[in-house]
Amino acid sequence: MFGIRRETVELLREQYPVGTRVELVRMEDEYRKLVPGEKGTVTGVDDIGTIHVNWDCGSCLGIAYGEDLCKKVIEE
Repeated sequence: MFGIRRETVELLREQYPVGTRVELVRMEDEYRKLVPGEKGTVTGVDDIGTIHVNWDCGSCLGIAYGEDLCKKVIEE
């Protein structure tokens, strides 16, 4: 599974189920237009641990496991 353990992927899927709101903390992609603080909604986690997000700004870049960082958002 591309160097990531199945258990890790399953844990990510449990932590970030579809519909979870997240906030970008850090993204290492030099071509990104996203900035820390952007918020979006998780659409899924793939087999290599990428957390796929529909960002409120219109982007759909995924959060790469081990490279990028996001956190759950509790919205009221």
